Amino acid sequence: MAEKGVSINISKRLGETLVASGLLSAANLEEALEMQRSSGGKLGQLLIHKKFIEERTLLEFLSKQFGIEFVDLRGLDIKEELLKIIPENIARRYGLIAVAMNEKKLKVAMEDPLNIVVLDDLKMMTGYDIQPVFGSEADIAEAIDKNYGTKTSKEALDEILKKTSGGTTEVSLVEEDESKGGGEDLISLEQKGEAAPIVQMVNLIISSALKAHASDIHIEPSYKETKVRFRIDGVLHVQPSPPKKFHNAIVSRLKIMSTLDISERRLPQDGRTKLKIEGREIDLRVSILPCGPGEKVVMRILDSSGLKLKLEDLGMEPENLAIFSKCLKAPHGINLITGPTGSGKSTTLYSALATLNEPDVNIVTIEDPIEYNLEGINQVMVNPDVGLTFASGLRSFLRQDPDIIMVGEIRDFETMAIAVNAAMTGHLVFSTLHTNDAPGAITRIGMMGIEPFLTSSTVLMVVAQRLVRCVCSNCRETYEVKPELMVGLGVPKTILDNNIKNGKIALSRGRGCEVCAQTGYKGRMGIHEILEINDAIRAIIIDKGHVSKIKEAGRKNGMITLRESALRKLFAGATTVEEVIRVTGSDVD
Repeated sequence: MAEKGVSINISKRLGETLVASGLLSAANLEEALEMQRSSGGKLGQLLIHKKFIEERTLLEFLSKQFGIEFVDLRGLDIKEELLKIIPENIARRYGLIAVAMNEKKLKVAMEDPLNIVVLDDLKMMTGYDIQPVFGSEADIAEAIDKNYGTKTSKEALDEILKKTSGGTTEVSLVEEDESKGGGEDLISLEQKGEAAPIVQMVNLIISSALKAHASDIHIEPSYKETKVRFRIDGVLHVQPSPPKKFHNAIVSRLKIMSTLDISERRLPQDGRTKLKIEGREIDLRVSILPCGPGEKVVMRILDSSGLKLKLEDLGMEPENLAIFSKCLKAPHGINLITGPTGSGKSTTLYSALATLNEPDVNIVTIEDPIEYNLEGINQVMVNPDVGLTFASGLRSFLRQDPDIIMVGEIRDFETMAIAVNAAMTGHLVFSTLHTNDAPGAITRIGMMGIEPFLTSSTVLMVVAQRLVRCVCSNCRETYEVKPELMVGLGVPKTILDNNIKNGKIALSRGRGCEVCAQTGYKGRMGIHEILEINDAIRAIIIDKGHVSKIKEAGRKNGMITLRESALRKLFAGATTVEEVIRVTGSDVD
């Protein structure tokens, strides 16, 4: 619920007029002005917030000062024909509602009847001359909810349930601390008996995302509506959404679940919560970002039951898997995983660590954040507020007698330098970088300021990876295309010739079914480009050779590019031409 207050800006001169009229004391005015100078805000709202003056008293005073009528909206019956003239989204955006009309004039109660821009827009939109009148901000908001949005949260929940395939699912917090809870949104709902449906609405959104195997949940406000989208197999899909009027209550519920400050709506917040859904424990990483129309929420679903920890499940080609396994067994050195956010780097790292996790091996990690807890591995989460960064954590690790070290991400010279030092002193180091391909990682390390001879003597391999969507096995169909159509994909002639049968090439696609939500895709698999650092590449690095020379040497050494890895998946019937283009569109020689 919005805090009661007057939206128009009360000047110091008007404040002094209030004092002269005996409606406000000089001391109270000076205190409010001092608060305005130090923390900002509108003087009228500060006066009401501090209870120096009643809102209606102030509105009646302003009405006389500006010669604009004040209308008490409490109990006022607003006709349906008035609601059709001004759309709900406009009413909510500008804080106004039509209260009366005649043939030429429309009387509109406004939070700020002096806003000439809004008055001009209303006149152009409605075709009426606008007669603005003062109305209480809180009363206008209540009138909008009452007359435009008559649907209760229970009715909204029932409507969403009709649009989804399943009912509500029991969702419980594994550890919930409600001592930080509260706030006007949930309190007002509890008074109306609507808190329980809001909780069910949030539970339904989360459980539906889990059933759809979504990786992220987006709850996005606009001026017209609240939109819910799930990221499924790397692509966002729109879902049945609650009415806009319940957006703040939903955000408040999520903040309470994540032990965030529900009274803070001006700054971004990040939190985390653990839930139990149908006997499964999942972690939710919650990010809240204040936008123009309201707060946007993005929740990353971390479901350890879906984590694949076998190297064979990563989707690597036999040649790549052989190189990867060989570098895992090295006594010391650096193994790097590169790729954009959401490309499966963490899964690859966790799979590598799970493979190496033995009772006689000491493995320590520093992550931001810890996405999955691995038994037998010492995991540390970055906390910059207390000085625990990747670099400081890595420096401390060297005094913990580790055999294997994993650094969530290398972002700067200091962290990279410590990683190099660890590799040179007998430790096996794993980490990630953000580069477009495997050879580009060598250039990135150089840009951080690491000497070429150190890079060449410590880096063992660089793995670049992406994720492509898999064709749905339930509605898969095979079709044939002419070989010349594949030339534009950059398919090498040798690969093309090996896949031509009877003058055609057989490919697969999904028709779309209930299993894959009519998309034709179900699940994702990795494509990989692994650059093994051999003597030829070391020589290029020491000579500060261009990245193209490193790539050329890697290809001569048998490196499979991301595009070639995707094409192998394509010709095996695992993915589609559209996915190959979408994911590897820039990886063409």
